[in-house]
Amino acid sequence: MKEELLKLLEEEYPEVDFHAENLVDDGILDSLTLVGMIGTISMEYGIQIPYEEIVSENFNSLDAIAALVERLR
Repeated sequence: MKEELLKLLEEEYPEVDFHAENLVDDGILDSLTLVGMIGTISMEYGIQIPYEEIVSENFNSLDAIAALVERLR
């Protein structure tokens, strides 16, 4: 799952280093990129990410994003 997600995100957002930690906290992901990622992930995996799940802890690393997707599938 994690490798599949990484491939998807790297194809859509090649400028982002998804191997970095603290993607949100360090400003690697800006708000527009984050909104786009949420749409991409939602469409690819057929999930809806509830507003209350859109917090930095869920998007700060590839591991956190993968855990969120797994939880919502």
